[in-house]
Amino acid sequence: MPHKPGCYLFSDKNGVVIYVCKAKSLKKRVSSYFVDSKEHSVKVRAMVRQALSLEYIVVDSESDALLLENSLIKSLKPRYNILLKDDKSYPWIALTPPPFERVFSTRRMVKDGSKYFGPYASVTTQKAMLDFIREVIPLRTCRLNLSQEQIDKGKYSPCLQYHIGNCKAPCCGKQSQEEYNRLVDMTISVLKGDLRNVKSYLEREMNSAALELRFEAAQRFKTRLEALEKYRSKSVIVSAKIDSVDVFSLYIEGEDAYCNFLRVKDGSVVSVQTVALTMGIESEQSQVLTIGIQHIVENIAGHLQQEVIVPFMPEEEIFPDIHFTVPQRGEKRELLDFSLRTAKLYRAELMKNLEIKSPEKHADRVMDAMQRELRLDRQPRHIECFDNSNLQGTHPVASCVVFRDGKPSKKEYRHFNIKTVVGADDFASMREIITRRYTRLVEEGAELPDLIIVDGGKGQLSSAYAVLCELGLQNKIPIVGLAKRLEEVYYPDDPMPYYLSRTGEPLKVVCHIRDEAHRFGITFHRNKRSNALVHSSLESIEGIGQKSIELLYRHFKTLSKIKSASLESLAQIVGQSRATKIREYFDAEK
Repeated sequence: MPHKPGCYLFSDKNGVVIYVCKAKSLKKRVSSYFVDSKEHSVKVRAMVRQALSLEYIVVDSESDALLLENSLIKSLKPRYNILLKDDKSYPWIALTPPPFERVFSTRRMVKDGSKYFGPYASVTTQKAMLDFIREVIPLRTCRLNLSQEQIDKGKYSPCLQYHIGNCKAPCCGKQSQEEYNRLVDMTISVLKGDLRNVKSYLEREMNSAALELRFEAAQRFKTRLEALEKYRSKSVIVSAKIDSVDVFSLYIEGEDAYCNFLRVKDGSVVSVQTVALTMGIESEQSQVLTIGIQHIVENIAGHLQQEVIVPFMPEEEIFPDIHFTVPQRGEKRELLDFSLRTAKLYRAELMKNLEIKSPEKHADRVMDAMQRELRLDRQPRHIECFDNSNLQGTHPVASCVVFRDGKPSKKEYRHFNIKTVVGADDFASMREIITRRYTRLVEEGAELPDLIIVDGGKGQLSSAYAVLCELGLQNKIPIVGLAKRLEEVYYPDDPMPYYLSRTGEPLKVVCHIRDEAHRFGITFHRNKRSNALVHSSLESIEGIGQKSIELLYRHFKTLSKIKSASLESLAQIVGQSRATKIREYFDAEK
């Protein structure tokens, strides 16, 4: 399970959900149930004994997990959540209809034209936001009928809020409708999440109060600033704008498709399900989505709600009375994106379980996909990848990494010191290492790879392919080049790049191989450069070998201490003759 926030659901042998709970980290929280602990109550032990299956839903934040838990408990009524069930609804911030709108806290949504913002997982955050709005934006708090007729009659007089500066008395005509509307627009902007101006204001006030040594006031502004950082204006888990809809998303990977279903009732997500489908011959995405919706309706949902959100239109004649929506932005689009993420996580979990339970089948499937995507005549079970490294032409090195069945075979990795190339010539360096590698394999009669990947574009690929032609291996080993910028794949004698599927596993495997070759080469180059910098002075002294250098560093630790050491102290480590050479060399250097 992932180390992400979300909700988990335990079900019994009949498929009935018996327990729902939220978690900041799903992996840590759920694993605690399967560890023998004295802290587990009798009820928890009984629940775990009855649980036969486990599902989880990943969300973006801990507050979303809390809101989803509340929705699921109310809709599913799990047996072991009854004592924990909270009958209260979510806290919102409401803005009454015009004129002269009033902002207040509520837990009931009334369809009287009011605007609702939230919901808030934390009442503390909601109250901090309300306090902040009331302190910064002088909106009225009274419940008076402020129609223009009542104001013109002069029935009202300024209250205490006016005298202490929290209101500008629109009830007495001291504030115009236009001026008040500007304050309302600012309030809506804050509640929708545009906090830039507010944040700047709080920071200025906090710094000003601190400079004037008004530390209590500075602390109040700091507290509000922290509350502002934690504030979230909305959540796709619970929405005031979306009433009751069904959401379907479709994720296709190779020959497999995954259809996710969300049900939203009264603005809250109450059900999440994903089913796996197998693509047929020449299947259209709309056909697959239609089949997925039909399957979920017949086996899970039972019916469709009047509005259904989809990524693209299914075959509508099968659902004649249903209104399908393909959102491009807004909260409905966010719901669709949440559904798609859930489908991808479901597939990742299936693939991980397959890899654990049957690594051979997993490897076969990945190799099949790579053969198909890279247009090879056989599965690339044995892959070798080459990469060059140098720093402005100094210390040129190269690396070769070997992958078998899509996994690194580190015992077969090889480093190369470039011997025949002077300066930064990647093409010549690639030519040298390919020549050395495959000349040796041919001479030894060793196994040749099923695929060679060259880290670079057309130039490096041409150099490597020319060597294979010289060795007579061009028809025995397929070779491709992988450009770094856009993961473009180049083939010999083809000037145009080929792009692998951005969501397919072949691209992930190829990039993993390329990155591993880069890491292996960079590490070797860095070590070589470091050793050269450290040992260059001592190695240039005639008669001083590697063993003497190691003895000196073991005793003196640094090169500067070796340079300043006396002849007697050097002689104690490497003998009088070598000590004299070292001392004379560094004295001459000075």
